[in-house]
Amino acid sequence: MKKLLLTLVAAAALTSASAQNSAVTNAILNQRQGLLDKARTDIDKAIVNEKTQGKAKTWFTRGEIYEGMAASPIYSKNLSAGEGTRVAFESYQKAIQLDGKDGEFGKQAVAKLDNLYGAALNAGVESYNGKNYDEAIKSYKMAQQIRPQDTTAYLYAAYAAEAKQDFTSARSTYDQLVAMNYKSPQMYGRMLQIARQEKNDQEAMKVVEQALKAYPNNKGFMLEELNMYLSAGRGKEALGKIERAIQADPTNSNLYAVKGSILDQDKQPEEALKAYRKAVEIDPSNFDANFNLGVYSFNRGADIFKRTNKMDLATYQKTGKRLEAEGKKYISDAVPYFEKAMAIQPEDRATISSLQKAYQTLGRTADSERMMTKLDALKK
Repeated sequence: MKKLLLTLVAAAALTSASAQNSAVTNAILNQRQGLLDKARTDIDKAIVNEKTQGKAKTWFTRGEIYEGMAASPIYSKNLSAGEGTRVAFESYQKAIQLDGKDGEFGKQAVAKLDNLYGAALNAGVESYNGKNYDEAIKSYKMAQQIRPQDTTAYLYAAYAAEAKQDFTSARSTYDQLVAMNYKSPQMYGRMLQIARQEKNDQEAMKVVEQALKAYPNNKGFMLEELNMYLSAGRGKEALGKIERAIQADPTNSNLYAVKGSILDQDKQPEEALKAYRKAVEIDPSNFDANFNLGVYSFNRGADIFKRTNKMDLATYQKTGKRLEAEGKKYISDAVPYFEKAMAIQPEDRATISSLQKAYQTLGRTADSERMMTKLDALKK
C-alpha cells in the first residue's frame, strides 16, 4: 500500500511538471502557428510558475513571442508603446543570465539581442514622435545596452531629454558622446544652446572650446567664441580671435567692423580706420562701419573747432580760419557716412543726433531742423 502511495505521488509530481512544461510547449506551438496572442498567454503563465521560471528556454521563448508581437501590424496593437521590444530585451537578458552566453539558449539570446537593437531604436522613435518622451528614453537606453558603442541611441536619447526640457540629462548624454569621441557641429550647437538656456556662461565657453578643438576652422564656432570674449570685456584677447576668424571668412564685413571697434577702444585710431574702411569696402551697407567712420571724421573736426574756440584773437586771426576750414572738411566727410547709416537704420537716434550736429556745424540749417523734427517724433 505504501509503495502504491509513493508511486501515485511521483506520478502526480510528473503530471504537474509535465503540465507546466506543456505551457511552454503550447506557447511555442501557438507561436509557430502565428497565434501570438495565445502564445503570449501561455508563456506569461510559464514565467510565474516556479517549475518553469528558472529555465532559459522559458525566457528565450518569451523573448521570441514578444519580439514577434512587436513586429506584427496585428498583434502590436495589443501592446503599449515599446512594450514588445522592452519585454523581449528583458527576456533575452534573463535567458543569458540563466544559461550563460555559451549555453544552447544563451547563445541564441545573444544573437537575438543584437538583432533587437533596430527594434529598440524604432520603438524609441515611435514614442518620440508620439511625444511620449519618457518611453522614448527607455527604448533608447535599451538600445544603448544592446550596443554600448553605437552613438545613435545616445544622440536620440539626448534629443528626447531636450524635448521634455530635462537639460541636465541631455547635457549628461551629450557628455557621454563626447567621451565616446563622437563629433558633429550639430551636437556642439545643441550643447551650446542648452548652456545658454541655463545661462551658464562658463559651460558655454567650455562647449565652444570643445567644438573648436574638433572643428578648428568652423566659422560659426569662431564667431561664438569671439562674441563671448567681447561680452566678457576681453577685447584685447579677442583681437587674435578676430584675425583667425577673418582668415576663415575674409568676406565677412562684420568681423572688420568689430575689429575696428576693438582697436578704437585700444586707442589705435589709424588701425581702426583701416578696419572700418575694409568693412564698408566689403559691404557698403554695414551700419556699424558707416556710423563709426562718420564718428571718426566728425570727432577729428570737432577737436579742431575746440582748439579754435580756445585761441586768443591774435592766434585766431593768424591760423583760426584755416583750421576751421580743415575742421569743416572733416565734418563734411562724416556726413555721407552718417547719411548711409541712417538709410540702413532710419530710426537710430545716435545717427540722427550726430547728423543733426554735423548739419548744424556746416550751416545746413534746414537739414539740421529736419533732423531735430525726426528726433522729436521718435520721442513720442
